[in-house]
Amino acid sequence: MPAFSRRQLVVLALLTLVWGLNWPVMKVGVGHFPPLSFRMASLWLGLPILAAVIVQQGLSFRIERAHWGRLALLAVTNMVLWHALMILAMPLLSSGRAAILGYTMPIFSAVMGAWLFGDRLAGRAWAGVAAALLGVVLLLWHEMGALGSRPLGVTLMLVSAASWALGTQLLRRLTIPVPLLTLSFWMVAITCASLTVLAALFERDRWQLPDAQALAAIVYNGLLVLGFAQTAWFFLVRTLPPVASTLSVMMIPVLGVFSGTLWLGEPLRWQDWTAVALMVLAIASVLWPARSATQKIQ
Repeated sequence: MPAFSRRQLVVLALLTLVWGLNWPVMKVGVGHFPPLSFRMASLWLGLPILAAVIVQQGLSFRIERAHWGRLALLAVTNMVLWHALMILAMPLLSSGRAAILGYTMPIFSAVMGAWLFGDRLAGRAWAGVAAALLGVVLLLWHEMGALGSRPLGVTLMLVSAASWALGTQLLRRLTIPVPLLTLSFWMVAITCASLTVLAALFERDRWQLPDAQALAAIVYNGLLVLGFAQTAWFFLVRTLPPVASTLSVMMIPVLGVFSGTLWLGEPLRWQDWTAVALMVLAIASVLWPARSATQKIQ
């Protein structure tokens, strides 16, 4: 497992904060605005920010036609399916439990990497996967009855997590020789177009001007979640092995659970506290420097 650079740790900390707090934000947003339209508006707000940064840095928007197929595959697996299915599941689940189900992604990613792509994971990486899995089980312990009556929400969130996991594996393996910001822009653009079509087909009769709460949630998602965090995530994925980048963000659902408790009054049980320790163990399995790296530092 690689040692994280200072830059990667700073990006990871900011990403965890922005994405973790976003789960109750999204729950509030979809309570005041149609879910697909909510996500569509957020994406369109974030897209010009990415474009402005590309222009400011003097980068090109151009992607060769030969790479369009790879771009479409990366966009669909990393973003289109994740954003569409996840936001449709949000009204059906509590924000904390939605975060937990969404962040089964690292478990899917580690297993896919080993089974589909022949990754050889260190023992502590598997220990991290096991700790994360146990944390998910504990956090869902008292929710099984409620979740059993809402199979659609659970299914949507798990399928979206599996898609994101596959996209994470592909993002590191499919080479498109363009700057990361350019790749991020076009993936977000494809997702914008896809969600606009879906929202127009299924929610057009519910379109209205967002109220203050919905507007605040859209702005948070557009500026921070998509304008900053999405590119930050692609940076971590591109610069770290898949299992390291995925397990290292396991504090996000923990933050989602506790912020949902404080903000929305969602219940907090002993399983939540135990899961915190397990998630920290999962994170430590990838963030703690290898012995050889520690010896070199000394």
